[in-house]
Amino acid sequence: MKIYLASNQSLMINRGGPSYKLIQLHSELSRLGIDVQFFDMWNADNKYEKDELFHIFTAGIGVYHLAENIIQNGAKFVVNPIVYNRNSYKKVRAYSTFQRIVEKMLSGTHSDFGITRKICNSAEIVLPNTIEEEKYLKNGLGVKNKFKVIHNGVEKRFLYGNSSIFTKKYGINDFLLYVGHLGQKRKNSERIIKAFSKINHPCVIIANVMNNNSGKKCIKMIKKSKNILFLNWVKHDDPLLASAYAACHTFVLPTLYETPGRAALEASLAGANVVITPFGGTKEYFADLADYVNPYSVKAIAHSLENSLNKTKNEKLKQHIQANFLWKNIAEETLKMYKQIL
Repeated sequence: MKIYLASNQSLMINRGGPSYKLIQLHSELSRLGIDVQFFDMWNADNKYEKDELFHIFTAGIGVYHLAENIIQNGAKFVVNPIVYNRNSYKKVRAYSTFQRIVEKMLSGTHSDFGITRKICNSAEIVLPNTIEEEKYLKNGLGVKNKFKVIHNGVEKRFLYGNSSIFTKKYGINDFLLYVGHLGQKRKNSERIIKAFSKINHPCVIIANVMNNNSGKKCIKMIKKSKNILFLNWVKHDDPLLASAYAACHTFVLPTLYETPGRAALEASLAGANVVITPFGGTKEYFADLADYVNPYSVKAIAHSLENSLNKTKNEKLKQHIQANFLWKNIAEETLKMYKQIL
């Protein structure tokens, strides 16, 4: 058995959840004795056998031609689409139907919805991160393929973060923490910063700043605040990141939606309280052990953060994540699926 992990070319530039998912699955599957490789698009001698399988991450224009050529060369692939939309299934379905009509009338045109649907329907099986994502693909986009939900995982090392590294360097602990992107609409960063500024408590933002107007506005807002420590992007394997998770009191991720929020899983495993969006399938991971907040209300976010600060850090969420979502468990489930296909 040989497995090729593949995605779009910008995956490692974005430094988001999908990139870490590929890296961790590669590591854990290798430990299980599987011949797993990152697909090398420059290798012209690639030949694919019946016991080989592509695992594609994302289902957009960036992988469309790859998926088409895999099929044309007689190979097989599974896809982890990593897509979601906050619009109602009915609205998405209506828009998707309209686009299909346009595509038939204008040969050679493509839509994002249509590309996602074609990739998913060409796969051996579709692997959403959440049940919510499966419902979106079925009821919104009209994907008719087989599904198996395989959840995201988290590295066990975040259990052992040393809080003193961060505390000694910056002189604070038990703070509110956000880790992610600034300036990306879905990440809701402007509202998060406004909510932080309303609270009389130390806050830390560790973020990659997007080169756009919103990203620039976020930095201006942070500079005006009196309680926010901003750190530019910290590498994922830097002990300082694990230390920040361990040192914080509450991790904050009230984005417009998450599937489910890699950083929130990491912070949970480190023992932090979590305030998070209810949209995108987060409740499948955090159950009733996190605080869910309306991401469209700065007032609601600030209120939820204050409530969390008044609670002690609860070990139950940490234990729940450790029992269910370590990458070792996710890799074993993924391998079982590979074997069923091959």
